[in-house]
Amino acid sequence: MGYLVGVTILWAFSFSLIGVYLAGQVDSYFAVMLRVGLAALVFLPFLKPRLLRGRQRLVLMALGAVQLGVMYLFFYQSFLLLSVPEVLLFTIFTPLYIALLDDLLFGRFTPMYLVTAALAVVGAAVIRYDGVNNDFWLGFLVVQGANLCFALGQVGYRRFSAELPDSLPRHSVFAWFYLGAMVIAAPGFLLLGNSAGLPTTGVQWGVLLWLGIVASGVGYFLWNLGATRVDAGALAIMNNALIPAGLLVNLLIWNREADLTRLALGGAIIVGSLFLNEWWLRRRRPQSA
Repeated sequence: MGYLVGVTILWAFSFSLIGVYLAGQVDSYFAVMLRVGLAALVFLPFLKPRLLRGRQRLVLMALGAVQLGVMYLFFYQSFLLLSVPEVLLFTIFTPLYIALLDDLLFGRFTPMYLVTAALAVVGAAVIRYDGVNNDFWLGFLVVQGANLCFALGQVGYRRFSAELPDSLPRHSVFAWFYLGAMVIAAPGFLLLGNSAGLPTTGVQWGVLLWLGIVASGVGYFLWNLGATRVDAGALAIMNNALIPAGLLVNLLIWNREADLTRLALGGAIIVGSLFLNEWWLRRRRPQSA
């Protein structure tokens, strides 16, 4: 749990750094490629290819491609459509996706998840009830794409790591994760990126270096390592802990003029949907037993 708490504090600043210094100023595809590339460089010196079989390497690369590569492509685009607080609030769906993916893997279907998701959409509308437009809903869907990729990567890595021996040093194989993300990030920039949107200031380069080496390089390794050492419920809770932490940083430092009343009301409805979901899960457990 200590790893997850530490990374939560680390990532709380990342949302605002992207929204304030990069979004709309630096090409998002370049930002993703550089961030992933720097993270890979952090772990390449520790890589010991022989510790994993060929299939295991491909699985770890696929997890990195989804959890980091595809997720970042969605995530950075969302900042062009939404404010930082809105992006943060809409990441609250990730625990639901984790539960739905578990259902999928075990061949179950839980309609209550759809009810709570619909309630959370209502909360999203409250936040922008007088200014909802196509960009807002498109941004909402883009964030959900990022959430789904992040959830899939976490669930997948938990299951992948469980098949590895405890004695295997995870830092000696984690470079495969970032190399898989580069398979998505590099072509994304070459095909869709804009070379005219490269960083132009020292602050922008500094933010990208921080995000690549620390937030991505160290952060994702410790987060995934922590995810293997807690149960699914604790992992879901820590996914949501990112939201108040990120909002607190953004509102206190960069966004003091935000409509706190609307933000609080819409956020309360979204959070309430999760409490409803948790209440239903607790009620169902004794029946299952």
